[in-house]
Amino acid sequence: MAISEFAKNYHEKMFPGYVSGFLRTDPEFIELFDNFAFDEVVNQDNLDDRTRFMAILASLIGCQGIDEFRAMIPAAMNFGVMPVEIKEIVYQAAAYLGIGRVFPFLKITNEVFEAKGIELPLEPQSTTTIENRREAGTQAQVDIMGESMRDFWKSGPEESRHINYWLTDNCFGDYYTRKGLDYKQREMITFCFLSAQGGCEPQLTSHAAANMQIGNDKEFLIKVISQCIPFIGYPRSLNALRCVNQAAENLQ
Repeated sequence: MAISEFAKNYHEKMFPGYVSGFLRTDPEFIELFDNFAFDEVVNQDNLDDRTRFMAILASLIGCQGIDEFRAMIPAAMNFGVMPVEIKEIVYQAAAYLGIGRVFPFLKITNEVFEAKGIELPLEPQSTTTIENRREAGTQAQVDIMGESMRDFWKSGPEESRHINYWLTDNCFGDYYTRKGLDYKQREMITFCFLSAQGGCEPQLTSHAAANMQIGNDKEFLIKVISQCIPFIGYPRSLNALRCVNQAAENLQ
């Protein structure tokens, strides 16, 4: 085996004391994957470990990587991602993937937390009520994407206007206003949800622009894409890069 010392050490920090059964059945593959994902990719840039693992978790939900998500929750915690941050990633995914694709990840998160002795439920993070969630959602949209979003909730054709209303009061009012993650982190994980699931490039371009407007610049987004390549593959990563470049051009 020619797994690099860096990859071995990084893997040990993710999974202390764990020896993968694939080392016996698929040693060549593990050599290829570990050297790439846990050495070459990690050393490509200076993205901090907490952000890297938050992006990986969001991308795994987006691409429906259930088994890898289960494995990566403890690894993310070993690199400083807090239980509340993991829960917020899972909760927000419901707005972008739907409960049909998110429910298994919520179950897995609870199973891993309880196995680690983390008491559930976690502390409440909601900051809105039924009465003020639309207004709070509007303010979140304005804070992230600019004053042009002030009246988004009542825009569009009459027959579909309710969907824009829901985007404001549900997607932003219910989720983006929660504690546990800030706006920059929430836009970053949204970018990961969209890039990993594929087929929603218009929304991905829009949220790439929103990331840039709130301070997650083009260089940062390229770092996020790069760190997620081992987990979602090249086609969707290259699509995400194209969307980032398009968003950057649109903002010039």
